[in-house]
Parts: sequence; C-alpha cells; structure tokens
Amino acid sequence: MIERKIATIIKVILIAIIGILVFGFVVMSLWNWLMPGLFGLHAITLWQAFGLLILSKILFGGFGGGPGRRMHWRGRMKEKWERMSPEEREKFSRGMGRCFGGRGAWTTAEKAEL
Repeated sequence: MIERKIATIIKVILIAIIGILVFGFVVMSLWNWLMPGLFGLHAITLWQAFGLLILSKILFGGFGGGPGRRMHWRGRMKEKWERMSPEEREKFSRGMGRCFGGRGAWTTAEKAEL
C-alpha cells in the first residue's frame, strides 16, 4: 500500500516537471518566433522563459484556479437575489435595464427610490 502511494507521488511529480518544462519551452518558442520579428527583441533562453512565467504569475495572478475563484460574486449575488422581495427584484431589474441601455432615463422619483 505504501509503495503504491510512493509510486503515485513520484508519477505526479514527474508529470508536473514535464508539464512545467513543456510550458516553458512553448513560451520560449513563441517568444523567439514572434518577438524578434515584430518588435526587434532578442531571443530568450528556457530559463528566461521560466522567469517570464513567474513574473506573469506575480503580476497578473493567472494560470488557473478556474471560474470558481474568479466568479465568487455569482454565489453572493444569487443569495442576495433570493433574499429580495418581488418588489425589490423588480426595482433592481428596472435599474439594471436602464444601466445597460434599457427603457429610457431615470425619473426623479425612481432616483429617490434607489
């Protein structure tokens, strides 16, 4: 049983290393293919490609997490919607329609309601 766990861990580590190497190679290849011709920049090495990946992770926080991490507002909005009365829902819907080019401009009375 323990040997099986160790073998699984080793496989996961090897797959991760191979994935990182392939991803770095793809970044390096794309950079070296596009950037010198488009912008006159120098070609980069594999280590520089890894550096670019790490820098982009730090600056932009990308590479995954899926929609669950970035779309947490949907769950909160759904909860708020469910707690609203039918009148509040109608008022909210009217307001959103107007924000996105719906039924005309706000009236003074509607502005006071919000």
